[in-house]
Amino acid sequence: MSLSILIWLPLVLALLATQLPARHIGRASALLSLIPLAIAIDFMARFKPSVSGLQFVTDKLWISSLGIHYKLGINGLNVALILLTTVLFSISLAWSSQREISRPRQYYFHFGLAQSAVLGAFTAQDLILFVAFFDLMLIPFYFLVGSWGSGERVRATIKMVIYTAVGSFLMLAAAIAAGILVAHQNGTPLNFSFSAIAHLRLSYTDQDWIFLGFAAAFLVKMPLTPFHGWLADAYKSMPIPAVAVFSGVVSKVAAYGFLQVALPLFPHAAHHFQMLMLLIALLSILWATAMAFTTRDARLVIAYSSVAQMGFIVLGIFSLKATGGQGALLQMLNHGVVTAAAFFVLAAVAARAGGSESMDDMGGIAFRAPVLATFFLIVTFANLAMPGSSNFIGEFMILLGAFSSHMWIAIVATLGVVGAAFYALRLFIGAMHNRVGGRVQSFELNRIEALAIAPLVLIILALALYPQFGLSKSQASVRAALAPATLGGSYAAAGKPHRVYTHTAAAASASTSNSASR
Repeated sequence: MSLSILIWLPLVLALLATQLPARHIGRASALLSLIPLAIAIDFMARFKPSVSGLQFVTDKLWISSLGIHYKLGINGLNVALILLTTVLFSISLAWSSQREISRPRQYYFHFGLAQSAVLGAFTAQDLILFVAFFDLMLIPFYFLVGSWGSGERVRATIKMVIYTAVGSFLMLAAAIAAGILVAHQNGTPLNFSFSAIAHLRLSYTDQDWIFLGFAAAFLVKMPLTPFHGWLADAYKSMPIPAVAVFSGVVSKVAAYGFLQVALPLFPHAAHHFQMLMLLIALLSILWATAMAFTTRDARLVIAYSSVAQMGFIVLGIFSLKATGGQGALLQMLNHGVVTAAAFFVLAAVAARAGGSESMDDMGGIAFRAPVLATFFLIVTFANLAMPGSSNFIGEFMILLGAFSSHMWIAIVATLGVVGAAFYALRLFIGAMHNRVGGRVQSFELNRIEALAIAPLVLIILALALYPQFGLSKSQASVRAALAPATLGGSYAAAGKPHRVYTHTAAAASASTSNSASR
């Protein structure tokens, strides 16, 4: 089965659902979303973890005069994230289908477009194609926030678009420059595919500024400090299903971009800017932890917690150690599930507090809603990386990689682990125990809420019991992705050319890709 079917099917199904009577669109969209989920499970089942290169490859020359390929593929870096995407979109659509949505045709169309864009970004293996899907993700969320958001939604939409558009412009310029400069410096035809760029020589100076262009776009999308200016307004304004998938998977596309694009294609720059990226990650962890300490807005506690977790993920990636890289990829999977569950739990708690998301209006519902309280507690323990929870192994491996790379950064980063225990438990206790808020009505989890929260909690428990699900599939690909950047420093110090330390990994990847496509 072609990957193109998986990518474009959500958009096609959304278009089909919008042809139904308005009252049936939501349920039809939720049911039809199970088809891409089943296809993603099929790809996961047929994936071979021992292969570091691409599998299920589609490679067609798209624009021959520009050397742009319609190239798609799956490896250990994206296979679990593809499955996560289909899971979270299915659950978000199920949640939406049980509520009255104004202009449902447009709403569910934008969800289908968003899912296709995210899946395209995860599977793209050509720089221009990756940039196209990366930018396409912004369009549906522009409308989801601006049309179905709440509060200062117009202001939130404008800030989000300005920040992400600037980052995307820098990435587009960097992508075009990478293809042109590689062709010019090596005397080869234009070719923007990842394997072609990784296999050929690009000067150290060019690598540096091209890397910074990609890094800017990724850091804005995640977002990390100081590129986070749009975060609070956008997360506050987004509908719950939209913020669940945005925080759960859209932000992961940026982190995945570092592993799939920035490190393998520009290894000298990744090594050169390692300390800068580690400091940005550390600053994000500390800043987000401090903000989560102080805010009384429950949604912002989860939002700032997400920034801190993305900081840990970048910390693991730029430790340039296989242990840290695997921990980062596992944490992407873990955090995607946990943060989506946290937002849905928040919506359930807010519904019992008169619609308020302020911790001052919550409290005192645990004993009359023990199932909701139990689910909330499981999500809380996962969020603070309690030993035995799904996040614990990921954070442990990240810190292990960071300790091996730069011990003092890892020691300071542990403050974020301690801080997470405080703000996560503070949110749980404030929402579930203590006094009863003035507008609180305590009642048990209902069927609609359980439809979204229960599957995510089960996945959290499954990943806690079997983290090897994510680790076993990523080991070979993570090592191949990190190897050029890890070797970059030693070869650069010896004055050896870039081609020496990228050729082996790139050639192996290209060979595997060709065999997989055949």
